Amino acid sequence: MTEIQHRPDHQLKTAVTEELAWTPSVNAEEIGVTVTDGVATLSGHVGTYPEKEEALRAATRVHGVTTTADKILVRHGHDVPSDVDLAREAMIVFDRRTVVVPKDSVQVDVRDQVITLRGSVDWNHQREAARRAVAALPGISGVRNLITLRPPTGISPADTTAKITAALARHAPGFAQHVEVGFEDGQVTLTGEVLTPAERRSAEQTAWFAPGVVAVDNQVKLAG
Repeated sequence: MTEIQHRPDHQLKTAVTEELAWTPSVNAEEIGVTVTDGVATLSGHVGTYPEKEEALRAATRVHGVTTTADKILVRHGHDVPSDVDLAREAMIVFDRRTVVVPKDSVQVDVRDQVITLRGSVDWNHQREAARRAVAALPGISGVRNLITLRPPTGISPADTTAKITAALARHAPGFAQHVEVGFEDGQVTLTGEVLTPAERRSAEQTAWFAPGVVAVDNQVKLAG
């Protein structure tokens, strides 16, 4: 496998700063950027939680950034909903506005404008849908997603491993051959090497699609 050519941190900092400025939903002037050994740390403040999420996503899009560290604060205006009002709005979302998350499967707690989600569902996409459903509520400062996945029953490790391997080959044949898949007690373990962080994330996302997966341990490394 050809090794990835790593970019110096100062070049990555410039690239991340430019990507933030390129992202329409982010006020890049209020966000500071530092990069150390490929890890981009974002600081400063934003007006909404979705803007914070967009800023972090923008940084991960930059080629050469291995991961991001979040030090961004959400600063609301004077008209901030109370925790009780936010909890009420979150439950309305789950009761009436989403069909992906099973009814009565999620419990909500709010403290200092941070929403904590608890409960259990069958699929990771349902857990992620629950997070997205409340992430856009006006006035929140963060989301802690503590929803768990129910343990699988009657799942064949060999069959699950084969299905994930086949899906990787369909999605990304260029790097799938360099990723090894293991499965035991509901946990997928990915090992091997790929060229980019995007490929590493893609392998993990593919693994989450398999039935019975409750955890993914992504040990895939970047070549070089």
